[in-house]
Amino acid sequence: MDLDKQLKKRVNDEIKGNKNKVEKDPFRLHYHIMPPVGLLNDPNGFIWWKGQYHLFYQWMPFKTGHGAKFWGHYSSTDLIHWKHEELALAPSDWYDKNGCYSGSAIDFEGKLHLLYTGNVKDESGNRETYQCLAVSENGINFEKKGPILNLPSQYTAHFRDPKVWEQDDKYFMVIGAQTKELKGAVALFSSNNLTDWTHEGMIAGGGEGKLKNFGYMFECPDLFHLNGHDVLIFSPQGIEACEMKYNNVYQSGYVIGKFDSKNCVYTHGDFEELDRGFDFYAPQTTIDNDGRRILIAWMSVPDQNEQDHPTTEYKWLHNMTIPRELSIVEGRVRQKPAIELKELRQNFSEGYVKLDKESKAINFSEGETLELQLDDVDIPNGMLELTLYGNARLLYSNEHSVFTMERKSYVDGTIEKRQCKLDKLHSLTIFIDTSSIEVFVNDGEESFTMRFYPYKNDKVIQVGSTEKCQFKYQVWNLKKVF
Repeated sequence: MDLDKQLKKRVNDEIKGNKNKVEKDPFRLHYHIMPPVGLLNDPNGFIWWKGQYHLFYQWMPFKTGHGAKFWGHYSSTDLIHWKHEELALAPSDWYDKNGCYSGSAIDFEGKLHLLYTGNVKDESGNRETYQCLAVSENGINFEKKGPILNLPSQYTAHFRDPKVWEQDDKYFMVIGAQTKELKGAVALFSSNNLTDWTHEGMIAGGGEGKLKNFGYMFECPDLFHLNGHDVLIFSPQGIEACEMKYNNVYQSGYVIGKFDSKNCVYTHGDFEELDRGFDFYAPQTTIDNDGRRILIAWMSVPDQNEQDHPTTEYKWLHNMTIPRELSIVEGRVRQKPAIELKELRQNFSEGYVKLDKESKAINFSEGETLELQLDDVDIPNGMLELTLYGNARLLYSNEHSVFTMERKSYVDGTIEKRQCKLDKLHSLTIFIDTSSIEVFVNDGEESFTMRFYPYKNDKVIQVGSTEKCQFKYQVWNLKKVF
């Protein structure tokens, strides 16, 4: 039995051996992608291909910590019901023995091609990095082709996460990088065949332009066309907090500009965060058969206190966000829940709430998973507060034009918060799962994402205001699909 088959057997045995333990976890999510066992992180290879969405992911199946990563694999026809497929990639060769790191997928000559980073470390911890290719005819079983790109001299071995697309009869690839001067950068390559690549230089960061002093490493770049603009998404590391901005360990965001494919030049504006919450990293997008740009991100951030999550007791850790449709409105990227998520809705109710310097417990809906939509929010003065399941709060201060998400830390119980400025609050869309909350403010003008762990017997939503305020609401319970 070759090494790949041995590893696949070990993974399948691990899934079967821990199935009962994992499924007993009360915080196991109902409609979010999770690993069947072990640790999940970055989304990889997200693509619409031959009538299906394919979403691969970084996976450590043998523990709830990091290590030599595999590529797990889900497929779906509707972004709601996901099938866990056979293991796609295993760290079984000299060029990826310490991890099949993040990458992307593309159709080439009718076959599904995965491009990923092979991670290699010696006994002293010195790193080597290779950009590698794997090919499949059926989208399930992949044959590794090995390295297709070695490390250019301008960069350190922190050089990873290739994202590939086709444009103007050529293939382009962006890679997250660190220069020899320890500056974060996005490197650009071009090819005619996915195997022979030309380094076209750096298109963002690298000690130049608007991002010249913007951290020591850029991860998970993704460059795409959206509503007449070219958007570069990436995850910079080493950004210091600045008031309400950049308060996570690492950030995820975007710049908007114009990509000149002929001259391989990208001009862009300032960096904006994609999500203002606690748990959002390494987003990846695809374009589907309807021409929509769909985003999915990892609902966590690297280097957190991962073993403090209560799910580790049940042999699993982390999940993805819900899929989100992207658009550009008034020069900024907006995220809205994918329309397919409406298929999860059941047990509809609606109403109207008026508050006058008071707090009320509102029985919006029974159950632990729901979608809550607040519209026509009117807060002439003072502050509106929503307390969710006793363990999270959403607040808007009209006086300071500030929206706040709070939670009790699952590490030490202290209150932690994330915030942003708003001109005005007029609507909220809130998705609550057993241990996650995703909030879309003003039709996706801002989003806030977090994991949270509510008390078992507290599924109440409390609303309150310091002055008069009012809003109408619609609420649905959401089906369990995992």
